[in-house]
Amino acid sequence: MDEDQFKTEKSNVSTLVEFILLGFSDVPSLQWTLFMIFFFMYLGILMCNSIIILLAKTDPALQTPMYYFLSNFSFLEVCYVTATVPRMLMDLYTLKGNISLLACATQMYFVLMLGGTECLLLAAMAYDRFVAICKPLQYSLLMKDKMCLQLVAASWISGIPVEIGQTYQIFSLDFCASNKIDHFFCDIPPILKLACGDTLVNTVAVYVVAVMFVMVPFLLILVSYVKIICNIMQLSSSKGRAKAFSTCSSHLIVVILFYGSASITYLQPKPNQSEGMGKLLSLFYTILIPALNPIIYTLRNKDIMMALRKLQNKLLMWWKSLI
Repeated sequence: MDEDQFKTEKSNVSTLVEFILLGFSDVPSLQWTLFMIFFFMYLGILMCNSIIILLAKTDPALQTPMYYFLSNFSFLEVCYVTATVPRMLMDLYTLKGNISLLACATQMYFVLMLGGTECLLLAAMAYDRFVAICKPLQYSLLMKDKMCLQLVAASWISGIPVEIGQTYQIFSLDFCASNKIDHFFCDIPPILKLACGDTLVNTVAVYVVAVMFVMVPFLLILVSYVKIICNIMQLSSSKGRAKAFSTCSSHLIVVILFYGSASITYLQPKPNQSEGMGKLLSLFYTILIPALNPIIYTLRNKDIMMALRKLQNKLLMWWKSLI
């Protein structure tokens, strides 16, 4: 009997060539509403982040390390949402969620790699603010173009081999329980639930990688901001303190939002996390936070608002010249 069961399981594994993303199939009446909401949010993310990149590249006042990091962060946000949202929109439109194993593994890799890059880039941005506020006289020396390029390159490259290995490890498992993923993209927790046998090694690997790419950068950010706050509190001028806080507040808000939701998703014990809560948290850090980030960075930043007005005036003058 055990041998027959083993053969059945092996047969199920061999015939599994695709997964089915259930997405939001539990609320069929809201499919089109969700499609329109996510579609316009995606367009907004693309447009707003593209504007920030354009401003950082063209406005002379924004040719500083801070805006160099911000333009890279905006480009990263575009890549990050593109790894999940177009696929989700297609599934909502077609009312189907079929995805091949290769496509699922590819999506998981890019989500994990880009998520890890975001954690590291946020840490690099915190270091930039630390140097600017705590060591202003050494800022131009410490944050040269070469240093900024190295920090950005390290943020992008560091996670590539790790996430390739983790994705390969997960998709080397046997999936014989079901092929239905109760999620809107291929994420680790829901896929591990479909695996046969013991997944302890994979679960431990998830925690190790989460500590490396979530907790370690977060601790670096925390140390940076503790030193920044201590330094700001020593300033005698209230105007100086307000200005120093304003340069950090946007970044700090983004860090809290992103790290909060990502930590709950990947560091919380999986039996304690329902599928509905997992989807909600994933929506939070895959589309809602990227939609809020341009607003947070622009509304609280006088330099970007001024550059935006300059761009608007140039476009108006160009349009008038055509008429």
